[in-house]
Amino acid sequence: MHVTHVNRVRRARFRPAAALTGLTGLAVTALLGTALATAPSAAAGPKEAPAAAAPACSAAYQIEQVLDGGTTWRMCWHYNTLSGLVLDDVSYQPKSEPKPIRVLTSARLAQVHVPYDDGEAEYDDITGTDFGQALQNLKPAECPGGTIKTVKVPDMGNVKGLCATTRARGHAYRLNDDASTGGNGKLYSAQGKDLLVYTVNKASWYEYITEWRFSSDGTITSNVGATGSLSPYDYNGTDGKGWPIGKGATAYAESHAHNVFWRLNFGLDGSSKAKVEQYDSKVTPPRGNGSPTTKTTRTPVTKELAGDVKDMRWWRVVSTAGKNKDGHPRSYEFVPGRSSKYPGRSFTKHDVYFTEYKKCEQYASDNPSANCGGSSVDKWVSGQTLTHPITWVNIGFHHIARDEDQQPMPVHWQGFSIAPRDVTAMNPLTPADLAGQNGVPGNGS
Repeated sequence: MHVTHVNRVRRARFRPAAALTGLTGLAVTALLGTALATAPSAAAGPKEAPAAAAPACSAAYQIEQVLDGGTTWRMCWHYNTLSGLVLDDVSYQPKSEPKPIRVLTSARLAQVHVPYDDGEAEYDDITGTDFGQALQNLKPAECPGGTIKTVKVPDMGNVKGLCATTRARGHAYRLNDDASTGGNGKLYSAQGKDLLVYTVNKASWYEYITEWRFSSDGTITSNVGATGSLSPYDYNGTDGKGWPIGKGATAYAESHAHNVFWRLNFGLDGSSKAKVEQYDSKVTPPRGNGSPTTKTTRTPVTKELAGDVKDMRWWRVVSTAGKNKDGHPRSYEFVPGRSSKYPGRSFTKHDVYFTEYKKCEQYASDNPSANCGGSSVDKWVSGQTLTHPITWVNIGFHHIARDEDQQPMPVHWQGFSIAPRDVTAMNPLTPADLAGQNGVPGNGS
């Protein structure tokens, strides 16, 4: 049963029955980029991971892009009429690797929870509105240098709704290897690009831009940008629960939160089996004239966890199937963006969840599957041993409206990154004449 927590009819958001139809393929051509970079032969080293499987989709559902430095990203995609865009079988191949490295089995939105400050309305925008059905048509100017794909949305027809393009991200690296550091006098500098894949979905007055960025250094970033318009029915807030918009102080736009959840199913090196680790660093004040010291502790996360972000704390998902050429297990580290944690619901009280895979556990709240041990992600943290961990990321934003939110509303972003940690033995963009500097600087290895 879907529960949308709405107490006031005038704020109701509507979702047609067709939104429950589930999955639909995207009958579009999604092959991007140029010919693949030629990879060097494998170097001798530790036991290698099994070769990444070919994308489990036809060419019409593939995305492939070569970026700066010869890095290639490959993935499949499909469209879900609840959560919208879903990415599958995501792999990353730096120019130094002889074959693709599988990173994610699937990645998508898992909820946008919107409670209002006055307590009179609360929404689950992914499962409780027409979010998936209301995919928006994009204009060519919204996808500069890229391709807009046509998506067949059931009961809605064809929508030119998926942009795949590249975007500059600034410096990929810079090193002035001059005499002051015993260098060769050369300047090494490169500008980076990201593969950008995004859609826009409408939920009542709001429009959500869901974007995924894939960088040439192996980083994956997902952001949700909320834009559109403030609801014209929500201008009866008061001091402390709203903000005056327009002339004088008679119309108070009601404040509310956007709690965005993502669901990540890792498949590092082609295996669903992975380990989770938590790291905490503690600083000890100096003694006498000394300096502070810092000790970092690794804690294996062997059972399901509801985790909270703290200063100098982070998590990583570690491959059990492959190592880099230095013999270190490959992993991806979580880098959360700015977040305003919302304590009003049990499922929004934590920043990250690691749960054991269960097919029915699909949405962080208002989960539509029956007999799933509860309808929200916090209920699924029950002490089960982690062998196939599913990661849920929660990033919150408390929206107190301002005069500048009219009209239309500027985009406000919330999101996170996963960064490669020991996926490759060196920076995957290392210039050729620095390739020997692996290990103690100046000694090579």
